Amino acid sequence: MNAKEVLEFAKKNNVKIVDLRFTDFPGQWQHCSYPISEVDEGTFEDGMGFDGSSIRGWQAINESDMLMIPDPETAFIDPFFDHPTLVMICNIEDPITRQPYSRDPRWIARKAETYLKSTGFGDTAYFGPEAEFFIFNDARFSSGPDHGFYSINSDEGAWNTGRDESGKNLAYKPRHKEGYFPVPPIDSLQNVRSEMVLTMEKIGIQIEAHHHEVATAGQAEIDMRFTSLLKMADQLLMYKYVTKNVAKKNGLTVTFMPKPLYADNGSGMHVHQSIWKGGKPLFAGDGYAGLSKIGLNYIGGVLKHSRAIAAITNPTTNSYKRLVPGYEAPVNLALSSRNRSASCRIPMYSPSPKAKRVEVRYPDPACNPYLAFAAMLMAGIDGIENKIDPGPPLDKNIYALSPEELKGIPTMPGSLEESLNELEADHEFLLKGDVFTEDVLSTWIEYKRTAEIDAVRMRPHPHEFELYFDV
Repeated sequence: MNAKEVLEFAKKNNVKIVDLRFTDFPGQWQHCSYPISEVDEGTFEDGMGFDGSSIRGWQAINESDMLMIPDPETAFIDPFFDHPTLVMICNIEDPITRQPYSRDPRWIARKAETYLKSTGFGDTAYFGPEAEFFIFNDARFSSGPDHGFYSINSDEGAWNTGRDESGKNLAYKPRHKEGYFPVPPIDSLQNVRSEMVLTMEKIGIQIEAHHHEVATAGQAEIDMRFTSLLKMADQLLMYKYVTKNVAKKNGLTVTFMPKPLYADNGSGMHVHQSIWKGGKPLFAGDGYAGLSKIGLNYIGGVLKHSRAIAAITNPTTNSYKRLVPGYEAPVNLALSSRNRSASCRIPMYSPSPKAKRVEVRYPDPACNPYLAFAAMLMAGIDGIENKIDPGPPLDKNIYALSPEELKGIPTMPGSLEESLNELEADHEFLLKGDVFTEDVLSTWIEYKRTAEIDAVRMRPHPHEFELYFDV
């Protein structure tokens, strides 16, 4: 839709409120609402002002004025508000220069798509993330100078088999690591996930499947059909918005935190990706697992730069509590077909060239999708440009390999601090085409170190009291 069509759409749907949204630096949706009378075709040129100094990682207070420029192609009717509300996702501009704001994550994703076209390698990068999440009945946490705790609960948590549930416990709790695919009553969240799916479809997201995931206590996955990089990043924020609000409507809560539950699987976000040109897939060929040279080089670039882009694809201290051996988390940087213990897997479900893609398995859903997708694309393009060989495939269960066999296989960083150090040392490929800038990367690194790493490192951990109180 263009601006005129959006206003006609709003009139047809009796819209009373227009809600403009954008994404802050870490990846959270922000919004401001306006009566429909305040919005006309000029709004799509002039934008709406807001205070950029109040947004995490953005402007200083002395240069706080910013503009939201709505993208008419993103318009949809919000499915949760009482009053008819039209939502649009915005690009951010400087009100003085009228240039796109360099730290706007959506602008970085747009530049990544433009850079791909400029290389001549392809014209479209397709992304298909599988974002896992937990649906809990209760989540409590608090942190202060004198205390720190969290407590989560789920009616289907394995630890609740002995709980008194209003005088009668009906059991059927999925055991740890046994939540993948059992039918109800063990899978107790079918109706909630279906409501999430139908709501997503209502606002224009094409869904392929939904199911219970491996962990106990309500781990879930809903799979969106792949689409272009920018559109998928938009949709992933819509996905999070819908899952959280449908859950709340049902007296539940959703978290995309990578590792909220000890001793069971964390929530990853396997990201399927491929490059096309002129409507034709470029990753299909006669090489390993049916891959083309371009496809193999793309994977080579991703593998080479994975330790650096981990600071963007796995951007929390909690992310590295998931990236440990033994929980289906691909800590070893290797290529394989079908093998889910490899960080880059080539799905073999279909022989169709259109289905040929790489599944990068280490990212998690705590990432900012605009930045994460752009970073992976830039790593892959670097692999194509420099003809980077991904190395020999590892068609074995990597977790079962001996220490001798694991020698020479690089691994993911073990902490957010380590990944940030890697990003500082290896980021030239991200600067090509001015997609990322030195300012964006240095701000990201500083923000993560001060607001997250130091904040966690300086606080006592609850388990430390169990380990050390009696020393």
